[in-house]
Amino acid sequence: MTDTATQPASAPASIPKRRVAAWALWDAGSAGINAITTTFVFSRYLTSSSFQDPHVLTTQGKDAAAALISTQFGTAGIVVGVIVALLAPAFGQQSDASGRRKLWLGINTAAVVASLVLLFFVQAQPSFLLYGLIVFGIGTIFYEIATVNYNAMLSQVSTPKNVGRVSGIGWASGYLAGIVLLLIVYVGLVAEGSDPSVAGLLHVPTADGLNFRIVELVAAAWTLVFSIPVLISVPELPRAAQATRVGFFAAYPRLFRHIAALWKDDRNTVIFLIASAIFRDGLTGVFTYGSIIAGLTFGFSAGEVLIFGIAANVVAGISTILSGRLDDAIGPRRVMIIALVGLVVAGLAVFFLHGGGQIVFWVGGLFLCLFVGPAQSASRTFLTRVTPLHRQGEVFGLYATSGRAAIFLAPLAFTTFIALFGAQYWGVLGIVIVILIGLVILLAFVKAPTTIRFVEAQRSPEDTFGAR
Repeated sequence: MTDTATQPASAPASIPKRRVAAWALWDAGSAGINAITTTFVFSRYLTSSSFQDPHVLTTQGKDAAAALISTQFGTAGIVVGVIVALLAPAFGQQSDASGRRKLWLGINTAAVVASLVLLFFVQAQPSFLLYGLIVFGIGTIFYEIATVNYNAMLSQVSTPKNVGRVSGIGWASGYLAGIVLLLIVYVGLVAEGSDPSVAGLLHVPTADGLNFRIVELVAAAWTLVFSIPVLISVPELPRAAQATRVGFFAAYPRLFRHIAALWKDDRNTVIFLIASAIFRDGLTGVFTYGSIIAGLTFGFSAGEVLIFGIAANVVAGISTILSGRLDDAIGPRRVMIIALVGLVVAGLAVFFLHGGGQIVFWVGGLFLCLFVGPAQSASRTFLTRVTPLHRQGEVFGLYATSGRAAIFLAPLAFTTFIALFGAQYWGVLGIVIVILIGLVILLAFVKAPTTIRFVEAQRSPEDTFGAR
């Protein structure tokens, strides 16, 4: 059995390049919430000493205050994950049935932009922490729901011959946009100078975190501008590919029936959802905890972390573009295996060589970033190849749900290993183990797709996963 899918005779005509570019630009716009808000800038601001409980800080010390705010931030993330897990499948079915993926993508993206604007009001005071966490969480929920519709549109902007390449272009555009946006906010708004009362080339006052709050306005504008092309250029699904309309609450019994049917007819896809949920949580852990490890274990300053973030996005963006072509040539399963093996090797190197100083993190960390994007992109194309067109929203909703169901694994492994062994670098090993578990399941139980079902579904949109 080969790892590449056989192209059906009914494969669609080539997709206009401008449509592919418009779709990929939404990924570029997502840098406003991914690179800026979640990973490198605002999340660090929201968990900084400015928001620590003054009573805990006074009575128990800095370590206890830092631990408390980390717990609060983590708890907010768990709540967000549960909400997304509950909502994503139903919203995915709704967009499939109505044929309005683009409409719902636009609505959820607008909500993301609004949440970024509202983060401007989070002043650097403990009393604003709860407000900040709520708005941060709401924005994340709408973003995750938006990605359900966005990922489902991949089959509308690609063909069986280039689905891997197109997916890679989307992921890479997000990374490359992150480079530009990080440079803009670092140079203009965040970089520290000789006067601590102002920051960046624009000399923005740092009082009450104003420079970080303005960053969110920049992120909102960035997300808004880059989300417009896909809403203009990518058409909605044709009526022939739409499923039967169903009410919101009725979507859940229907979903369980479809999961049972999918397990009976296509168990390979269900197992893949399980495997990808585990290793994708490990991939998230690489970025989520990477900046923390850089700062506390390897002594990176805040500015150095941002510079590393820029370099990380460069490496991840280039590797993802190249891996898209490899995906189409040898198949997404093989790309995922190569990437996950590379991640395990790089993670182990960082763990065992941590005593070597910052150069170890620079080399090992960038090596990790080399494989994160390809693993993410190939995971998306694998699911696109095995899912009928009219099920894309529903199955990608299940994809989001399965990912959120495993969201606790990387944080649990990271914190458990630190607690057991008393040093932060042990958390690296915890993340590596999560990725390794996903890799083992992928190798042992998931087979490569032999047909591309989203094309066949254009020809036969029956309401069953078993249509061949």
